[in-house]
Amino acid sequence: MKPVIVIHGGAGALTRQAMSPEKELRYLAALQDIICQGQRLLTAGASALDVVTEAVTMLEDCPLFNAGRGAVFTHQGTHELDASIMDGRTLEAGSVVGVQRIRHPIQAARKVMEHSAHIMFTAAGAEALAREQGLEMVEPDYFSTDERYQQLLAAQQGAGKVLLDHDAPLDPERKFGTVGAVALDAEGNLAAATSTGGMTNKQVGRVGDSPILGAGCYASNRTVAVSCTGTGETFMRTLAAYDVAAMMEYGGLSLEKAADRVVMEKITSLGGSGGLIAVDGQGNIALPFNSEGMYRGYGYADDKPVVAIYR
Repeated sequence: MKPVIVIHGGAGALTRQAMSPEKELRYLAALQDIICQGQRLLTAGASALDVVTEAVTMLEDCPLFNAGRGAVFTHQGTHELDASIMDGRTLEAGSVVGVQRIRHPIQAARKVMEHSAHIMFTAAGAEALAREQGLEMVEPDYFSTDERYQQLLAAQQGAGKVLLDHDAPLDPERKFGTVGAVALDAEGNLAAATSTGGMTNKQVGRVGDSPILGAGCYASNRTVAVSCTGTGETFMRTLAAYDVAAMMEYGGLSLEKAADRVVMEKITSLGGSGGLIAVDGQGNIALPFNSEGMYRGYGYADDKPVVAIYR
């Protein structure tokens, strides 16, 4: 068993032909920086919970990804951010939904877990708790970028439909969805964290799988830590994250087989797309996806980090 961190920056229909070498290098460099920071923390003895919190915080700060700064716009031209976190050692968890002023929603989710008798807070309630806990608050336009606004205009001027970052024919530079991290620390503890800006042109109030425990995020030392990315409604209908754990615990499946069955069979049977990242208590990892690409990386403590986009 060796400590390890795994991250994702979203899965999608990303074509190599439309991806410039310069853009690809930017994405890979961002992923590698985050993996390296996670490795440093793990080598220094940090907990899996601290590692996934830091990794997702960094992903939220990077405007390349659809979480935190760089989040997509709703139909009404606003931002609504969701996040969740789970401690595999205790099964404690926290979640925030529809927040608009918390710079790092994943940190708010952790404050919910550690300083509340509840698990999930929405909108104003989540923001009030974040203020009480001293988290950094920002104006709603902090999350806006011109690229995301142009994406909204393209969606509204086209068929007017709601678009995942995974949907063609969006510009591949903006095909980023949910972000997440899972980790195993030196004590053998697991943790998972997931954060998202949602779907371009979605109606205000829509919630996907990212803040839903068991759907977009799950961790238990008995089995596995999982973070999902993709068609949120499908991941909710299949309880995708927990389904991996259930097949391992009750069906005796390996991590690889359980993760592949969820992503390649159950999700696709309902017309969904996307992927997940996962790590079990022995340090085995899985990063399956049924789309053309998934922004992803992993790093075992003291090993060279591995990052990739395509298969």
